[in-house]
Amino acid sequence: MITFHVPGKVVPKARARSTRNGHHYTPEKTRTYEGLVRSAAMAAYGMRPPLASPVKLTVVIALDIPSAWPLWKARSASEGGVAATTKPDTDNCLKSIKDALNGVIWFDDAQVVQIEAQKIYSTNPGALITVQFLDAMPAQQKTKPGAAA
Repeated sequence: MITFHVPGKVVPKARARSTRNGHHYTPEKTRTYEGLVRSAAMAAYGMRPPLASPVKLTVVIALDIPSAWPLWKARSASEGGVAATTKPDTDNCLKSIKDALNGVIWFDDAQVVQIEAQKIYSTNPGALITVQFLDAMPAQQKTKPGAAA
C-alpha cells in the first residue's frame, strides 16, 4: 500500500479538445495537474515497475474554504460541518488522478476495482491518495496460480 499527498487545487479531467484539422488533445491545465500527480506518485512509489494486480483506490479531495464565507461557516467547514457540494465533481477529479497513475502505479486504470472517494473542505487543499494492492488474480492472467509457466 502506498499513500501520498498532492498539494494544491485538484483539477478535474477536462474534455478532450479538437483542432480544425481533427487533432485531439488534452487541455494544458489537465496535463499539468496529471504531471503533478505522477511526480508525487513516483516520489512515493519509487522507480519500481507498475504492477498488474487489481487495486483499491482511496482519494480524499480537499477543497479550499471560500474566503468570502463568514467566519462561522468557514470554521464549521474546517470541522466537517459543511458538505462540499460544489464543483469540481468528484468523478471528474478521480478521472484525472486515475489517468495520471497509468504506467506509474498500475499499467491501466482498468485495474482499479474498488474506489472510495470523499470531497471535503480544508485549510490544506489537495488530494490524499492511497493505493492498496489487492490479493486477487487479474482477469487477464492466463495460467493457474502456482503452475509452471
